[in-house]
Amino acid sequence: MTEVPDPEPPRGGVVVKVEANGICRSDWHGWMGHDPDITPPHVPGHEIAGTIEALGEGVTRWSVGDRVTVPFIAGCGRCRQCRSGHQQVCDHQFQPGFHGWGGFAEHVALHHADLTLVALPDGLDFVTAAGLGCRFATAWRAVVAQGRVQVGQWVAVHGCGGVGLAAVMIARALGALVIAVDIKEEALELATRAGASETVLSGSGRVGGRKAVEEPGGLPAKAGASGPSVPDVATLVAEEIRARTGGGAHVSLDALGHRDTALASMSCLRKRGRHVQVGLMTGSHGETHVPWSRLIGHELEIVGSHGMQAHEYDEMLRAVDAGFVDPGSLVTRTVSLEEGVNILMEMDNYDLLGVAVIDRF
Repeated sequence: MTEVPDPEPPRGGVVVKVEANGICRSDWHGWMGHDPDITPPHVPGHEIAGTIEALGEGVTRWSVGDRVTVPFIAGCGRCRQCRSGHQQVCDHQFQPGFHGWGGFAEHVALHHADLTLVALPDGLDFVTAAGLGCRFATAWRAVVAQGRVQVGQWVAVHGCGGVGLAAVMIARALGALVIAVDIKEEALELATRAGASETVLSGSGRVGGRKAVEEPGGLPAKAGASGPSVPDVATLVAEEIRARTGGGAHVSLDALGHRDTALASMSCLRKRGRHVQVGLMTGSHGETHVPWSRLIGHELEIVGSHGMQAHEYDEMLRAVDAGFVDPGSLVTRTVSLEEGVNILMEMDNYDLLGVAVIDRF
């Protein structure tokens, strides 16, 4: 650990004493240098829950001692996107832990407080609230607003980490039938507890009893002189989902951000289905193959989903308060800062099951 100066509240912003901070794969992307906005030395952390400790000039809605969380995207409030209510794609957005130091520190400066902070209900603990700044809120908007999931529809969720498990829980709570996909049986067990009706084990080279090979870009292996091609994992996952759902998913989410999960998600849809890309696509994964013939012939829809606006939190918080969804049940580990740093550095191993949260208490 290193001591750094306490931040000062910016104009229109606040300083929050961090009580809990989630450890997210987006932090790992920053650690690996995938985000050009990060310049060392740096403090990560964007899943923040805590209490306001100092107010900047011009803040009118908040007081010292208020319990708050914040979306991982702070809108400026002035650009065309913000004025349209779409702060999640603000032209001049500020992301704690990326554009500035974040919640792995004991104190964090947050901008545009009147626009972006979210009050926490008295009965909501800080550890549970930490996931609402990114993973759970991101999954909520991906399923509810972008996925437009309806009762009785089949929803496929590819990748059962924090976002994926939250998506499973939210889709099931909306009355959908959920089929979860992951490379680990333990993650699929968590998905079943979260509400998945069906699970598909992927990534081991065999899906549904059939052998598969993975090729660069998630494309099927080429046919050779000795015989026909061997299907790739993405193809077999998609075929398995279409078989189990009687024609394919109505809505499918890539909650990981990998060329294979994205391709499987697009390919598993039934006609007029909807793919929602939630996981970040970095490096070579950003050049993922798109099944254009299926996209056109089946009139598929592909949409992105990037966080959630502060003014949309009320519906989600009411659902949490009513017990409609239980984000706290997805937290599998509470750790110290030192332990959290180790988890962050090892996230490329996909060993973390569920959600880990740095707990200051």
